[in-house]
Order: sequence, then C-alpha cells, then structure tokens
Amino acid sequence: MAIRRERANVDPYSGEPPVPDERLVVRGEDWYGRDLSGRRFTRYTFYDSDWTEVVNDGAVFDECTFSGVKFNASRHVNAAFTNCVFKRCGFFDVRFEQCKAVGSLFQRCDFGLLRVTGGDWSFVGLPGADLRGADFDGVRMRECDLTGARLEKATVTGVDLSGAMLHSAKLTGADLRGSDLSALDPRTVELAGAKIDLEQAAVIATALGLDVS
Repeated sequence: MAIRRERANVDPYSGEPPVPDERLVVRGEDWYGRDLSGRRFTRYTFYDSDWTEVVNDGAVFDECTFSGVKFNASRHVNAAFTNCVFKRCGFFDVRFEQCKAVGSLFQRCDFGLLRVTGGDWSFVGLPGADLRGADFDGVRMRECDLTGARLEKATVTGVDLSGAMLHSAKLTGADLRGSDLSALDPRTVELAGAKIDLEQAAVIATALGLDVS
C-alpha cells in the first residue's frame, strides 16, 4: 500500500499545525478484491482508488475521506465508517450489514443497487442522494439528512427515521412499512404509491391535521 504523509496547513490564528499534523494519503491504489477485515484506519485520505469486490469484516475507518473511490460490489460486515466523508464515490451493488456510519457525509455519490441491513447510520448526511431502488432494512437512521433525496421505489422497512430531515424527499412507490415516520411532513414530500401500514397511516393523517379516531 503506497502511503504518503502530507503535512497539514498551519493554523492561521495560532501559527501552529493542527493536530494531527500529518495526514496519511493513499492515492490511485488498486485494492481490487482485497480483504480489509479487522484493519483500522484513522484520518486517512483515499483518492481515486479501486475497492471493487473488497471484503471487509470488522474494519474501522474513523474521520477518513474517500474521494473518487470505487466501492462497487464490495461487502462490509460489522464495519465502522464514523465521521467520514465520501465524495464522488461509486457504491454500485454494495452491501453493508450491521455497519456503523454515524456522522458520515456522502456527496455526489452513485448508489445503484445499494443494500443496507441493520446497523447505525444516525446523523448521516445524504442530501440530494439518488437512492432509487436502494434497500434499507432495520437500520437506525436517527436525524439522518435525506433532504431532497430520491428514494423512488426504494425499500425502507423497519428503519428508525426519528428526527430525520426529509424535506423535498421523493418517496414515490417506496416501501416504508414498519419505519418511524414521525419526522415526515407529508406536505413537503412526494408519497404517491408508497406502501405504509395502518399505524403509519395514522401518523401521517395526524400530521395533516386530521382527527383519527
């Protein structure tokens, strides 16, 4: 693995380098099919790397930045991506099972056939994300930012969306059964054809000011 240490910029106020004063950079690496299970990466930056079909059981990535990384067809189980930033990354046919992504931000990423099962994705930023056809099942997504996200025909079942930001989200034809929709304002989202259960129907009716009895 080619790693380069780059000194961080000097703080303009104190004149001292921030902590940590070095950033570990991985640039243009081919990690196709690599097994990253059990590894730990803190404050790494990965540029334009190929992680296609990577196997990851229990690896930890904390405060890492991924830019232009291809995660296509990779599998992640019991792994952690906490407080990470993903920019222009590819997640085609990626599986996350019981993973932790708390506080991470996804910007201009591709998510074709994404599947997330279980785990904690609270405080994750997915504003404007194209998640059409994605599958989220039994995931904790408290206070997740899904502002303007496209979730047409997505599966979002048994998901804790309490406190989530859903303004302008497109949920047309989505399966939302069993999810917490207490933060959803039906007047600010597209819900035509979405599948919901009776309890959720009562929540939405109440949000519309209707008297459910």
